[in-house]
Amino acid sequence: MKKLILLLMGFQLTFVSCQSQSTSTQQKEKKVMSEEKKPALIKEGNPVYSKTDTGKVAISEDEWKKILPSDVYYVARQKGTERPWTSKFEKFDEVGTYYCAACGNALFKSDTKFESGCGWPSFYQPISKSSIIYTPDNTHGMERTEVQCGRCKAHLGHVFEDGPPPTGLRYCINGVILDFEKAKDAEKNYKEKKKEE
Repeated sequence: MKKLILLLMGFQLTFVSCQSQSTSTQQKEKKVMSEEKKPALIKEGNPVYSKTDTGKVAISEDEWKKILPSDVYYVARQKGTERPWTSKFEKFDEVGTYYCAACGNALFKSDTKFESGCGWPSFYQPISKSSIIYTPDNTHGMERTEVQCGRCKAHLGHVFEDGPPPTGLRYCINGVILDFEKAKDAEKNYKEKKKEE
């Protein structure tokens, strides 16, 4: 009788173990499949980040602090400034689109970027009128115009009237608040999105 009970217990443990491994394998396969299908239009760990959603983002500062890396949070939400000449985008010349690193909103095309010598990435024109919000900034004893993301109100930098033609403007932007997508990648993502629709 004891042998029969031990045999049944062994069979039950083997069955549970196999079932657990099968479930675990299925979960891993689902995870791999979902990762393969996940478009590059979203950012892991940031539920508001989207390169296709144009709806306004309104979440609490506590939520922003949880989903943004500390350097991005410092600039985007605390109106900080990165040190000059530290951004990977300052001398960057790839062709594509610059997005808000906090929410994925399209901000600037690479063909509007220029070398200003100021130490931060500079652009002479935003991608659209709605991509940027302009706010008076009288801090530090100066009269400036702050530029914020039109979707999530993240602090981007400032705009000055000493840029090149055709606008004469210089959008001086903190590189840490920028994401970049090469033109070919953007086109590929756009085509994939159209197939899904």
